[in-house]
Amino acid sequence: MEQTAGSKKNLPNPVLLQDDEELHKNSCAVRAMENTRKRHPFTDKPLLQSEELYEYVMKTGVYPREPNPLKELRMATASHPMAYIGTAPDAGQLIAMLLKLANSKRSIEIGVFTGYSLLLTALTIPDDGKITAIDIDRKTYEIDLPIIIKAGVEHKIDFIESPALPILDKLLENPEKEGSFDFAFVDADKNNYWNYHKRLLKLIKVGGFVIYDNTLWGGTVALPEEDVAEPLRERRQFIIEFNKLVSADPRVEMSQVPLGDGITICRRIC
Repeated sequence: MEQTAGSKKNLPNPVLLQDDEELHKNSCAVRAMENTRKRHPFTDKPLLQSEELYEYVMKTGVYPREPNPLKELRMATASHPMAYIGTAPDAGQLIAMLLKLANSKRSIEIGVFTGYSLLLTALTIPDDGKITAIDIDRKTYEIDLPIIIKAGVEHKIDFIESPALPILDKLLENPEKEGSFDFAFVDADKNNYWNYHKRLLKLIKVGGFVIYDNTLWGGTVALPEEDVAEPLRERRQFIIEFNKLVSADPRVEMSQVPLGDGITICRRIC
């Protein structure tokens, strides 16, 4: 994707804020690194079961290229009790690449939390790009807001504090909105994933992408129900049903990718 002259000045130098030795000396940074494994509170391992291999991937290919504002936000989120639900940097790296491959300019984000994926998108799309960001809680988004402002990308974001379905339905009331978005990222209530999917495939253009987070649910989707912790079972079932439905959807090409807590990439083809 070509960047406009205005957008280039907003892109940070993709280097570490601290080198690896300093990171290990900084307890906040260490917590931030640990929280990027996308661990669920009822599981004790990332999807990539080898800790050594996971650290190799992160230190070799992810952290050295993570833009400074994203690193700053990841560390600011590290002490939050729900930090594990943030977008994993390895998944974020792939999302940024897809945004560029799709020449994305208009995006929808459902579920913002502290805004790692939102900031990533804002840093990636052109300076005149726009993101419709929807979340039921503005408080967590405000953790990210000072970093967004400092990065010079606040003007790209339209944050809406609301459940997502009414906003999507409102957009669809305007025929001009159909097929007007290039990209969508969903990390919200799992019971509504299919409801989001049905609406997003009307809003996203043919050739555009929709990405769903947490679609392997800590690896529990492959386990017998009796082996899954009780608090995980209900949402696990929603994810299993969504995975079946989207796999059979002829309107999309799709790929399940074992990054973070599992992401499902859908490309609209009709």
